[in-house]
Amino acid sequence: MKFPQAHTLQQIATIISSEFVGDPNFPVLGMNEIHVVTPGDIVFVDHPKYYDKALQSAATIILINKNVECPENKALLISDDPFRDFNILTKYFEPFQKANNLVAETSTIGENTIIQPGAFIGNNVSIGKNCLIHANVTIYDNSIIGDNVTIHSGTVLGADAFYYKKRPEGFDKLISGGRVVIENDVDLGALCTIDRGVTGDTTIGEGTKIDNQVHVGHDTIIGKKCLIASQVGIAGCVVIEDEVTIWGQVGITSDVTIGTKAVISAQSGVSKSLEGNKSYFGTPADDFRKKYKEIAAIRQVPNLIENLKKNE
Repeated sequence: MKFPQAHTLQQIATIISSEFVGDPNFPVLGMNEIHVVTPGDIVFVDHPKYYDKALQSAATIILINKNVECPENKALLISDDPFRDFNILTKYFEPFQKANNLVAETSTIGENTIIQPGAFIGNNVSIGKNCLIHANVTIYDNSIIGDNVTIHSGTVLGADAFYYKKRPEGFDKLISGGRVVIENDVDLGALCTIDRGVTGDTTIGEGTKIDNQVHVGHDTIIGKKCLIASQVGIAGCVVIEDEVTIWGQVGITSDVTIGTKAVISAQSGVSKSLEGNKSYFGTPADDFRKKYKEIAAIRQVPNLIENLKKNE
């Protein structure tokens, strides 16, 4: 998330009532999660295990719960609760806006695009040309949709990230301020859910086709010309490269990468990154041929046991 205009370190510290280390005029351009930070961004960290990763990241402002040695050309915001203060900044720079109509006045709709009855188009949404948005589709604020996109009934774009911090009193939600970006020539089936990024974008690449009842988690990036069948569940921060095929009921854990032209068979469970140009099957997903050889070997176990008994 980039701010509408640059702020200073002192201005940000004032918003969250925190101390800071660095030049009061140090430039602050935005805020992001660690996997998408760029220079000028704030990143937050609240556990010593991740201090070094945050301090050595591309972010130049570290919202942290301890006064540590500050790397050169960076600044610190010292907070007793960085998670809370990151939420305060999200609310400040991306406040919730109530919608007054089914199609917000601040949305833009391209030429020859059809919006069927009952669809909701939120604030600052951009929809390109020649799109078809079917009845009862919900498109949350700030979503970007390209040209020639079809979205079927019941699909929701831009719901909040599933991201919580466990506290003694319960779960504290990290507020989402990111977007959903749907590129040109994408088809989305019925009853899909595409969560927006926490601070960045959840992106569906050009020409990708997604079946019914598919879930895509926050900040996930799906490449071009992918095919994703029904009931696939993709967690947050996944990278799916171009021309990947994912068959029905596949589950993919967070923070993994699926390589270009990989094929994942139905009901597989992906728990680690997979190379491209290979076929995969099973839980945990592995090379298709290897997995079937393992299954064939397992089927021989009863016979082996029976033979052992006979030889006793």
